[in-house]
Parts: sequence; structure tokens; C-alpha cells
Amino acid sequence: MTTPTLLPVITHVGFDPSWFGVLFTVNMEIGLITPPVGLGLYVINGITPNVKIPTMFWGASPFTLCMVLGIFLLCLFPGIATWLPDYLMGE
Repeated sequence: MTTPTLLPVITHVGFDPSWFGVLFTVNMEIGLITPPVGLGLYVINGITPNVKIPTMFWGASPFTLCMVLGIFLLCLFPGIATWLPDYLMGE
């Protein structure tokens, strides 16, 4: 919902839209597995109701940390997200 609003700003500032899309998607994935929303974990809790929600949040925390590290690396080295589109479509 915010992408049509943010995309003109991102392109005007000079960032690559592919890079922004990857970064935006990883941020949304983090939002799906962290409190207070954590919709993905609540769906899993519906499938396995015998596992408590705090246990699921603690189980998802290493993956959250890996995604935060991935965002950090994407910000430092944006070429990670753009090398394949650049290779296939040309710069």
C-alpha cells in the first residue's frame, strides 16, 4: 500500500527500485514474524495449538536476527540485490 507512494521518492533520490523492492520485502517478512503483529506465527499457532506463542516468538528470533543482518548487508552493499537483474537485463 505504501509502495506507490514511496517509489517516486526512492527513484527521485537516486536509489535503485530493485534494491528498494528487496529491502521492502525483507522488512515486511520481519513484520510477519515479530510481535506485536506476528501474523505468520499466529497462523502456525492455529495449526499447532499445543505450542505457546512466546515459544514460537523465541523460535523465530534467530531468523529475525538473520533478516536484520541481511538488511544491514543490503544497505552496505546494494549490489547484492542488483547484480542479477543488472546481469540479465543490462545496466
